[in-house]
Amino acid sequence: MAIASNLGFPRIGPKRELKKGVEGYWAGEIKEQELRGLGLSIRKENWLFQQKAGIVQIPSNDFSFYDHLLDTSIMVGAIPVRYRPLAHLSALDQYFAMARGYNDSAKGLAIVAAEMTKWFDTNYHYIVPEFEKDQQFSLGSTKAIDEFLEAKEMGILTTPVLPGPISFLALGKGVGFDKYNLLPSLLCVYAQVLSRLVQAGAQSIQFDEPALVFGIDKKMEAALLQAYTALSGVAKPVRISIATYFEGLGSGLESVLNLPVSCVHLDLVAASEQLEIALTKAPESLSLSLGVVDGRNIWRSDLSTAYQLVKRAVSVLGTDRVAVAPSCSLLHVPVSLDGETDLDPEVGGWLAFAREKVAEVALITRAINEGEDSVREEFAANKRIIDQKKISKKIYNQAVRSVFRRRLVWMFWCMAKRRETTW
Repeated sequence: MAIASNLGFPRIGPKRELKKGVEGYWAGEIKEQELRGLGLSIRKENWLFQQKAGIVQIPSNDFSFYDHLLDTSIMVGAIPVRYRPLAHLSALDQYFAMARGYNDSAKGLAIVAAEMTKWFDTNYHYIVPEFEKDQQFSLGSTKAIDEFLEAKEMGILTTPVLPGPISFLALGKGVGFDKYNLLPSLLCVYAQVLSRLVQAGAQSIQFDEPALVFGIDKKMEAALLQAYTALSGVAKPVRISIATYFEGLGSGLESVLNLPVSCVHLDLVAASEQLEIALTKAPESLSLSLGVVDGRNIWRSDLSTAYQLVKRAVSVLGTDRVAVAPSCSLLHVPVSLDGETDLDPEVGGWLAFAREKVAEVALITRAINEGEDSVREEFAANKRIIDQKKISKKIYNQAVRSVFRRRLVWMFWCMAKRRETTW
């Protein structure tokens, strides 16, 4: 059977509880224990919702109090030297100091925050990891294991999600040396985390490698093979998946498909053309996770179009080698439409936030596993909404289109006259 999968869920909470809690902690209005309790509550709610919705591969370690790349820097001990004077602070306060900076005039401390930059072409920003030449990494946090065990205690066997080692290095900064020289030391820490997850009972682990969409040169290709050969050896018999998103892999697709992993996730919203190549090049041992529900925007999916992509993959690979998923983590969208009571009903029907997108993933998976008749009503309702949106006057204003058309004609006429004068 095809499985319904999710790459990540919003951490902010249905009513932005995390934002309010973190800001309250910074203002001294709540204690650390209360903030950590709030985080646990959000994680539990997210896991339970996805389980109830029919998601089989539910992510853990997708939660963060600030940023998942910062979490990874802490995990591998990549803490810049300038933060060493903050050893007297709690681990949480040191973490926030890296994100926001730290000032204490009484102690003469004025420490700048780590650099923040855009997460690819999204509105999200991440804390840039900082590396030194000959840096030695060491295990600094067991967050990924701890959160896996939290879910396991609830009876939910999650898939821990970690930024992949290649993207972690590629997205970080280091001056005057080749960052890939740090890979052996970094892999030692990743291997420790992986080993503990295996011991804790994890059956699958997801490594996010979005940096691969920038292009895979020979150096990166060699680093990928080194990394995943090592990690696969530690993880056996756990399934390792590599998630790529935001763009296609281009000429690097075949290299990724041939890595020693169990599954590769492809963003078919951004680059649907990679599917046919992947179906031709994928080894028989490899499964494909198909990102057919847009994880970046707030619009309802065209279920029929998404279903046809998955159906095509199943016709070649069979259901057992296919997972249905959002294109990327749902971090980029709000949690739920349930609280949006003031929306125009027509516009509201066009929208899908994280919970609604999870339901779309589950529905497409059901269509594959149980047949089209099992979802006929839902697909028909979706088609009506998609078709209605295409002709809605809330989007298409004939008067505006007419004015634009006239101005476009005038612009081309002016361009033509200018060329005539030049000639």
